[in-house]
This record gives sequence, C-alpha cells and structure tokens, in this order.
Amino acid sequence: MNHYVIYTLVGVLVAFVLYKSVAGKSSSEEARRLVDAGAMLLDVRSPAEFSSGHIDGAKNIPVDELSSRISEVGPKEKPVVVYCRSGARSGSATRVLRGAGFTQVYDLGSMSAW
Repeated sequence: MNHYVIYTLVGVLVAFVLYKSVAGKSSSEEARRLVDAGAMLLDVRSPAEFSSGHIDGAKNIPVDELSSRISEVGPKEKPVVVYCRSGARSGSATRVLRGAGFTQVYDLGSMSAW
C-alpha cells in the first residue's frame, strides 16, 4: 500500500471522528445509561411513525411541533435523549432544545441505534 492510500484512509478516519464530535450523536450505551438514570426519551417523528413502533418509555413530540410544545419536555436542566428515523429530525430537535436553553441534550440519531 502506498503512502497516498494510507494518508487518505487516515484523513477519512479523522474526518469521521470530527463529524461524530461536531454532529453530537450519542452512543446507544450512553443513551440507555441516561434513560435508565431518568433522562427523558424524546421521539420527534410523526404520530403515525410513533404509533407504528417506538422505544418503550418515549414521549412523542414531532419536531415541527417542538417549539410550541417545549414546556412538555420538562426542566431545562434534566437530560433529554432525542431520536427519530434517520437522525435528521433528531439533529434539528437537538438544536431547538439547546436554543431553548436545555443544557443536557443527547442526540441518539436513528431509532435503530438504540
């Protein structure tokens, strides 16, 4: 293997690690630990998606309703673990929650990561 390939692979790995760090996704283990310790588990998918299956104990507030229903999330200092179908809506919801002053928001991303 030549040096170019090795440097490219290292660069891709570094970029991935930085992306995960910036994207703020939480690991399944971390999310489960937080929920077991009392964190709110927030499903930001549509009601139809939620009805077709969700993680036990999750509260459903669709991402497009989150700003108007922010008081339902609870105290701003309580941890919140957010998930959706693919990770896009959970990322949006994480930004909404942090913008509203929530200090412990953890983005699980996709429900399948649970």
